[in-house]
Amino acid sequence: MASPKAIENTEKFMLNTYARPALVLSHGKGSYVYDTTGREYLDFTAGIAVTALGHSHPEVAAVVADQATKLVHCSNLYHNEWAPTLAQRIVTATTDAYPQGTQGIYAKDDGGARVFFSNSGTEANEGALKFARKYGKHAVATGKLGKAVSEAVHGDPNLKSGLVSFTGGFHGRSMGALSLTANPKYQKPFTPLIPGAVTARYNSIPEMSTFVDERTCGVIVEPIQGEGGIHAAHVDFMRALRRRCDQVGALLIYDEIQCGLGRSGHLWAHHMLPADCSPDIVTMAKPLANGIPIGAILVSPKVSEIIHTGDHGTTFGGNPLACRVGCTVLDHINTPEFLAHVNEAGEVLERELSGLLAPFIGGVVVEQRGTGLLRGVQLSSDPSRLIELARDRGLLLVSAANNTIRLVPPLNTSFADIKKGAAIIGDCVKQLASEQTAT
Repeated sequence: MASPKAIENTEKFMLNTYARPALVLSHGKGSYVYDTTGREYLDFTAGIAVTALGHSHPEVAAVVADQATKLVHCSNLYHNEWAPTLAQRIVTATTDAYPQGTQGIYAKDDGGARVFFSNSGTEANEGALKFARKYGKHAVATGKLGKAVSEAVHGDPNLKSGLVSFTGGFHGRSMGALSLTANPKYQKPFTPLIPGAVTARYNSIPEMSTFVDERTCGVIVEPIQGEGGIHAAHVDFMRALRRRCDQVGALLIYDEIQCGLGRSGHLWAHHMLPADCSPDIVTMAKPLANGIPIGAILVSPKVSEIIHTGDHGTTFGGNPLACRVGCTVLDHINTPEFLAHVNEAGEVLERELSGLLAPFIGGVVVEQRGTGLLRGVQLSSDPSRLIELARDRGLLLVSAANNTIRLVPPLNTSFADIKKGAAIIGDCVKQLASEQTAT
């Protein structure tokens, strides 16, 4: 067994919340990681869509080393150089990449969109839900909503507090985010959940229109679901959702924690949608600092104008180390050449898998789907065995819902390594089919 002391101490001293294979990773380089025995693995997990620039990226490593000798943390009691720099780059990159946007975060009122920094994706979503609650109460109290909304809440700001999410969505493990993560496996041990949180069927316009009503203050949705099995929202659904939120005075929140920041082949996954689907809030985290903990909430002018000193806060969020790394990562991702590579690599992966998996469609394999380097292969049964077979062959994979293998390699993975990973998957599917036939 690799590094038995590390595994022994994990079992002895750490909470048993994860099922891990018997290997201990020691270091990584590019699209590869290495265990303590020296074995090499091609990493198609990227820390669950986190290490967008790969492991030990030289420029990221240099920035971390340099900033660590200067200022790692100072709290939000004081200004630092890098938080406002990263905020400006996020806002500018977002609006420059989507010049057709005019509403939500693209509105130019009061100077445009603004950013709040946190430490993770679930924290970003918690903040977004808080902002939606305050926005709803403020809108009722100031009479900014229409007659139908005012009558529905009887003029009581506290009744404009409903939150809506969708089946298959994953928004985090903290209590508010968990209440909007419609998976009994995660929710059941921790019920009762927060009041006012309901779930509608993803891509169902009739159900969405029923659940998003005059008492709703916020709606959270992933433009492309990651944990849910790599499913994209339909354009007509997102357009109807935007219109419904406008009708009832609710904020539209796009959770782009996994699908955003280049993973889809666009800076944001919602940039694949028409301009009339623009969100009021975007949450982000995973790849923003290539593994250094960070999260962020990008909010529209109508949200920023009602958030005041003391309404939200964080000790570590916006620290100079994470934000300086975030600037480096964003500068790499937000170039036409980088995003073109993501799209081309995704096409290579799709093409290679199409040929390799074709004989098994309707048997072991249901289908492959996705865009950019956010892709999934849905199997007809539990994917655990395939993940094990791939690991034995030197490829790391991660699962998602609906018996799906999630393929989320570093965004700068070479075409050669994309083909290598696809070949291993094809070989594993072939063996899995053989095993199932034998039984």
